[in-house]
Amino acid sequence: MSLLDLLIDHPCGDDEHLVHDLNRSLTKAAVLVDVEVQANALGTSGLTTGQPVAVVADGVEGLISMFACWRAGLVFVPINPRSPDAAIDDLVRQTAAAAVVQDGRICPTDVAAESLGGALATPGAAFVLWTSGTTGRPKPVVHTHEAYRELIDRVLGPLRSAPRDRKQPPSPNLIPVSMALNAGIYNALFGLRAGAPLVLMDRFRTTDFATLVSRHQIRSTVLPPAAMVMLTDDAAVADLVPLRYVRSITAPLSPFQARRFTEKFGVTVLNGYGQAEIGEVIGWTAADAREHPDKIGAAGRPHPGVSARIDEPDLNGVGELLVRPPRRAVGYADGTDLADRVSDDGFVRTGDLARIDGDGFVWIEGRTGDLINRGGNKVFPDEVEEVLASVPGVTEVAVAARPDDRLGEVPVAFVVGTADEATLDAACRHHLAPYKVPTEYRRVDALPRNESGKVLRRELS
Repeated sequence: MSLLDLLIDHPCGDDEHLVHDLNRSLTKAAVLVDVEVQANALGTSGLTTGQPVAVVADGVEGLISMFACWRAGLVFVPINPRSPDAAIDDLVRQTAAAAVVQDGRICPTDVAAESLGGALATPGAAFVLWTSGTTGRPKPVVHTHEAYRELIDRVLGPLRSAPRDRKQPPSPNLIPVSMALNAGIYNALFGLRAGAPLVLMDRFRTTDFATLVSRHQIRSTVLPPAAMVMLTDDAAVADLVPLRYVRSITAPLSPFQARRFTEKFGVTVLNGYGQAEIGEVIGWTAADAREHPDKIGAAGRPHPGVSARIDEPDLNGVGELLVRPPRRAVGYADGTDLADRVSDDGFVRTGDLARIDGDGFVWIEGRTGDLINRGGNKVFPDEVEEVLASVPGVTEVAVAARPDDRLGEVPVAFVVGTADEATLDAACRHHLAPYKVPTEYRRVDALPRNESGKVLRRELS
């Protein structure tokens, strides 16, 4: 079953508005016509069923191109149009894209159909996503139509079973992230599957976001941590009524920044957890938010059908998080085998450090590759960053390891802002054990981040 059906079977009428952005609204009929026109153009351009097609577009155009690829029997390869030309060329080569769709043009590449290999050759392949690349080169992940639909229904199931006024239509799904990201694709398809209209942003601007929340009476949405910080710091955005819940996505959210956002807007911030290979596997329900306010800051609890455990926990219960979802991506487009990360009993090694409390809530502590081993003592960067982020004058901060001849590794803090070194060091020594205190505080103009906002610690030096 194709994910295209989520658009075709959407319950709104053909003459009702289904997709909005800041400047326009399209009816379901108009969207279907645009999809059909582009699908026909793809079908007459010499492409073969199952070939990947790179789409350099965002917002409404990216959404329509995604469905057009599926209508034409092709694999959708999203690329952010703000990427430099060299990066676009590299992504096209990595995925053996047979054509590039950009600015309304379809440009065939020199990739031969017989060169298609790896997970891209899987029957039912739907689209390619990239891993975050925080610890290495981003890898192209291949999802199938069937498995990704299961992923959406896995999360949507408990929400459908919750009591609500059946006469009240679903709130529009506001998607304030790029359609070239997993978060954009997932939330667009999730909204359609839930029967909701879509509100898309092809670029995040704080005042535009506030306008769309008010215009479409958005009660719940998703936001990357960087966007929450921007909204909190923008004096021009005084409120976000009627917004009640925000789920943090794409990158870890500092509890400090979550508190700032909640204090300004009165909006409850909930975390979640997932990866490009496995989708969202851990999250919150509204009931959990009401009944467990003391757990705010956790990633949530495993979704129905998902199992989670901690591998080799230390005395504090912290170890690598392993999860077993009902379905996962079929593999990587570069031929790398995802099975290398799967245990004998089907659990996927996430590479993230976590603990699970007595109520089943999962608390993410950091990446296994980010853990700093200072002479045998474990230093979690997130813990140090939380302290530094609370210091007045600190805009952003990241902590990374530096090699040390005597101790092996020591923590170094990279700080954006005006706070001086003495103030930073005093805060750390007041709140942290001595071995967790950074040996150096380096002032930087900005932290290196990937497209989804995650800090690239490997580039800190």
